[in-house]
Amino acid sequence: MRSMLYRMLRPLLFRFDAERVHTFSLAALSLGHRLHLDMLYTLPVNTRPVQVMGLTFANAVGLAAGLDKDGAHIDALGALGFGFIEVGTVTPRPQPGNPKPRLFRLPRARALINRFGFNNRGVDALVENVKRAKYRGVIGINIGKNFDTPNHLAVEDYASCLRKVYAQASYVTINISSPNTKDLRVLQQRNELDSLLRTLKAEQHALARTHNKRVPLVVKISPDLLTAELNSIADILLTHEIEGVIATNTTTTREGVERLRHTEQAGGLSGAPLFHRSNSVVHHLAQRLRGRIPIIGVGGILTGADAREKLAAGASLVQMYTGLVYRGPRLIQEACAVLANRTLPELPHVNWRTERS
Repeated sequence: MRSMLYRMLRPLLFRFDAERVHTFSLAALSLGHRLHLDMLYTLPVNTRPVQVMGLTFANAVGLAAGLDKDGAHIDALGALGFGFIEVGTVTPRPQPGNPKPRLFRLPRARALINRFGFNNRGVDALVENVKRAKYRGVIGINIGKNFDTPNHLAVEDYASCLRKVYAQASYVTINISSPNTKDLRVLQQRNELDSLLRTLKAEQHALARTHNKRVPLVVKISPDLLTAELNSIADILLTHEIEGVIATNTTTTREGVERLRHTEQAGGLSGAPLFHRSNSVVHHLAQRLRGRIPIIGVGGILTGADAREKLAAGASLVQMYTGLVYRGPRLIQEACAVLANRTLPELPHVNWRTERS
């Protein structure tokens, strides 16, 4: 019955504006958690702890950044069975993000297009929310720059956020790949990325001494990179001993949704159409990094089998967001059940190697 609840509610929810439903759903989850009503919609999950980046994850299935930008719903989301939760993206100063409407459903493709633009209440508000949370699992905090900070000063925004979130974070994600902040993806280029990571690693070393703990740094990259760009990023991550990489963010391409309503909307495309493109990046990185840096695979997970293919492509952990919009909590249970068996035989029918020029 619990597995059917979201399926019954979804047609009603999809009649309303996507961002309003997003806000309402998070508020309803938190209210249900406070009233101890979680059992009405949560499902038991198979847990098999995994060790990645020196951290112990209750299971390999995590929540991607973007759903809970301010970390205001951590306890309610944690009760759904995730092995880890990533909050943010957060910026030094509060900002409203891009004008509304900025979130669009493409139901026939099981996809979303968003152009939120790092809307959040600022890093100080997020830190206070994380401090109040009772959840004791792994919490990643995703950091970015304010929209009006020029790229040559971006490192100051990232360093400021890193210093403020360090004590509360299990790991910190450096988001340089959102398509919804002007010129942010330029920070993925060789010189810019090398300079940024050199500074942030120095900050990490200093903070580790101050707080007597080492918080891993993770970099989140785009699915729209060329092979040469991917190779360059991988080499820079190795040079600076970055502890993890998230592959991938949303895509600006419209492959697979060309004739659907809302395709013309600007923003990042997520969901099922991103799946193979994301897997291609995961697979290429896995070959280039050769196990020296773990990969968190995200993009297009709509079934447990999708989560399994992410691991088979080379990921150590997976994250989901859009799949939850279309499947609800059942997807978490399904993915955990599949990944509890971590024996991953070859899948010769899967071709992750899409052509990249």
